Amino acid sequence: MRTFDYTRAQTPAQAISSHVAPGQPCYLAGGTTLLDLVKLDVMQPDRLVDINHLALKQIQPLADGRLRIGALVSNTELANHALIREQYAVLSEAILAGASTQLRNKATTAGNLMQRVRCNYFRDGVSPCNKRQPGSGCAAIDGHNRSVHAVLGTSEHCIACHPSDMCVAIAAIGAQVTVQGPNGIREIAFADFHKLPGQTPWEEHALQPHELITYVTLDAPLANSRSAYLKLRDRDSYQFALASSAVIVVMDGQRITQARIALGGVGTKPWRAPEAERALAGKQAGLELFTQVGELAMQGAQAYQHNAFKIPLGQQVVTRNLRNLAARSTR
Repeated sequence: MRTFDYTRAQTPAQAISSHVAPGQPCYLAGGTTLLDLVKLDVMQPDRLVDINHLALKQIQPLADGRLRIGALVSNTELANHALIREQYAVLSEAILAGASTQLRNKATTAGNLMQRVRCNYFRDGVSPCNKRQPGSGCAAIDGHNRSVHAVLGTSEHCIACHPSDMCVAIAAIGAQVTVQGPNGIREIAFADFHKLPGQTPWEEHALQPHELITYVTLDAPLANSRSAYLKLRDRDSYQFALASSAVIVVMDGQRITQARIALGGVGTKPWRAPEAERALAGKQAGLELFTQVGELAMQGAQAYQHNAFKIPLGQQVVTRNLRNLAARSTR
């Protein structure tokens, strides 16, 4: 591991001021991704700004029905919070489907948004990778691209999946990300926070230089909704999704009045499926409809040599989740 300087901040302003100083700084919270990549020499910060003492560990309901989550709320605390379990079950389920208990105890809400890809070519430090070394190429396109590579939102420059389970649930719920930087405070719609790789896959998010995530504010829950997170993977624990879905539905008897659908494990960012949602609105629940919606959710998918199975798997994870939720609503 390379040497680096360490600074502990007590306020967001102090953290930002320390981050603005010359060099290659990184904010340090749980460190569950950052420290792994530093040990691998993939990330090479010369200064870590420890933000763990900032007052950003609260979960606060707002008067308009939304829920504000501090950037440093741990994944464990968030998944088990009474309001999350009651009003945003899909988010609790998604978090608990990821990582291990020990990692969830350390990982933070903002850190989860900032997760970097698990592509082996990105993490090995030597293969061509446009995220790690812009312009070097993408070894995954013609290499082994089975489990952690996408079929939605890819480009000729990058096909790595976004790894987060939590972010898939937040994509379905809807949210705003509050950030603070040298130029003040601003809001970013969650749908715009993560960027598609396009021509610049090294630009992974909408943060400007030195900006710090301070809060994630969830949209108000849909009244009388039911939700679930379904994750398909090679083994049942401590494994990234091959395909996952976060689904929220509101039903009047067997008629679906509202729906939200997002997918994970198949996209280069948390993947919202608005056309699939519209296809459900006002329709009677049924397997034929759910199958059609699963196909709509995966439209535009492009398979690579080893991951073509993700297209039918992505369709299935949406269809099964809808079927399970519809059956639950009749109990």
